[in-house]
Amino acid sequence: MMGLRFAALVGALCVSAPVLAQNRAPLVLAAASLQESMTAAADAWAKKGHPRPVISFAASSALARQVQAGGKADLFASADEEWMDVLQKGGLLADKTRSAFLGNRLVLIAPAGKGGQVTTRTLGRTLSAGPLAMADTDSVPAGKYGKAALEKLGAWTMVAPHVVRAENVRAALALVERGAAPYGIVYATDAKASSRVRVAGMFPAASHPPITYPLARLKASTNPEGEGFRRFLLSGEGKAIFRRYGFTTR
Repeated sequence: MMGLRFAALVGALCVSAPVLAQNRAPLVLAAASLQESMTAAADAWAKKGHPRPVISFAASSALARQVQAGGKADLFASADEEWMDVLQKGGLLADKTRSAFLGNRLVLIAPAGKGGQVTTRTLGRTLSAGPLAMADTDSVPAGKYGKAALEKLGAWTMVAPHVVRAENVRAALALVERGAAPYGIVYATDAKASSRVRVAGMFPAASHPPITYPLARLKASTNPEGEGFRRFLLSGEGKAIFRRYGFTTR
């Protein structure tokens, strides 16, 4: 009898082990500007009975380099197409899982309650009067979009010497929140997430490349929960979450 019970226990463990492995929480690498929205999406997914995704937020450039260096993760959500292109060319994306699913707008921010509106006509003169907080203009998507806009509007030459480069768009936001810079360039969703800043101007959409957020599953991922969460993010329910935080969806 004892032998039968032991055999039954071993059989139960053998059945349960694969199930437990499949229920491992997926790891998501997400652009810093997705903090509130991706967190809300992860919470919604967990409420459906899934393990809550673990999310690592940083500049898209830093996350892509992490993947290139062999870092393990299941999904990557970038704030631009270029860094996703880098991973795709390196053969690091799972086939047919890349989708452009979100859009955003670029805005100029100032500390809440300070200053007035800035127009394209006064942009160069205004921003060259003091520090301008931007994500790194050489590698971070928000910084590259911002530099492109300032170049298009003829203000970059005047403004460039006064740019304070931050490691990501949320770090640029924090500089303006603390009053360390009178102005900053961030996404509209970043400004919406903070009560300590206000929008001082909105950059014309035609002044910079389209702001697109692609999502893909990484080729090295073996966790079924990663693919499940990716599909949820692209679903109508998932996209509705991002719209609540100010993103446009595709």
